[in-house]
Amino acid sequence: MILILFSILAIYIVSISLLIYGFFKVRQYQKTDLKPQTSFTIIVPFRNEEENLPILLESFSNLNYPTDLFEVILVDDSSNEEFQLSSFSFQVSIIDNIRVSNSPKKDAITAAMQHVNTDWVITTDADCVVPVNWLLNFDNYIQENKVSMLAGAVTYRCENSFLDHFQQLDLTSLQGATIGSFGLNKGFMCNGANFAYTKSLFEKLNGFEGNNKIASGDDVFLLQKAVEKFPDAVHYLKADEAIVSTKPTENWKALFHQRVRWAAKTSSYKSAFGQLLGLIVFFGNLSFVIGFFLLLFGIWAYPIFVLFAFFKFAIDYVLISMTNQFLTKTRIKSLLLSSLLYPFFSSTVALYSLFGSYEWKDRRFSQ
Repeated sequence: MILILFSILAIYIVSISLLIYGFFKVRQYQKTDLKPQTSFTIIVPFRNEEENLPILLESFSNLNYPTDLFEVILVDDSSNEEFQLSSFSFQVSIIDNIRVSNSPKKDAITAAMQHVNTDWVITTDADCVVPVNWLLNFDNYIQENKVSMLAGAVTYRCENSFLDHFQQLDLTSLQGATIGSFGLNKGFMCNGANFAYTKSLFEKLNGFEGNNKIASGDDVFLLQKAVEKFPDAVHYLKADEAIVSTKPTENWKALFHQRVRWAAKTSSYKSAFGQLLGLIVFFGNLSFVIGFFLLLFGIWAYPIFVLFAFFKFAIDYVLISMTNQFLTKTRIKSLLLSSLLYPFFSSTVALYSLFGSYEWKDRRFSQ
């Protein structure tokens, strides 16, 4: 048993080391103050977001970008109350979602596409805030590179609570894996809260056709289709001024269901690298949990478990700390306690996602 668990750990360490290498290969981008040329349509699917939408729209108002070069389409996915728009300097409209599949968000983006008149689409979520130079960084990168799809970074706006710190650690590890995979030319994951692509590419890929039975994944499945057909046209925008911030979930139940929703997509990945990495990370975390119980029942000696935990936490810390430095420029909080809890949480989420259902926007979805 010791040999098996340490063999899994060795594979895990090699895999995370490759992601660290890939992270450094993705160069940090600085905008070059080119004159803005790219026209964007910002698509925001929403459901019952009366509290968050005004904050997001205010951040759009603060954008350092010509208002004639971007417009906003809000897609109302059967909200209980009608959202009233205020007056803005940029063009903004609300349309109703047209449900045709098991995925409300994919349907919302597809519905919005019928109203898009710009070259580029960029999606974000209703509970997000975008930085002032968000579109300017995307525009400058697009002008300087032959690209049809751009993934960007997402971080949390955290309060001083353990739940928020735990979520930040979890999201940071996912962002690190995302950037690292792009650096290895194996991009398989992104976040729809900061995701841009051309309308023509969306049409060439036939939108979300082929994965619209899965409730989420408006981002990763479209990315994986693009990487499969047009790998050179898909890039990652590693830019400080293009990081979108979002709100963490408010309680552990909501966090669990969110992560189950995210994990449920893994088995449907078209990316062999993504599926393999998902398995390696799952078994790496599960091996820690098994090692803990072996220690608890006296099967493992304490020094063996400490050695196992040290090697796992050390390699995790390298990836998390450098990603956190890029995302937040602040010290990681509650690191030790979060690191001890994370393997248990992650393993439970992964196992539950294979069989259980989850709640999302007051709806229940089955696998």
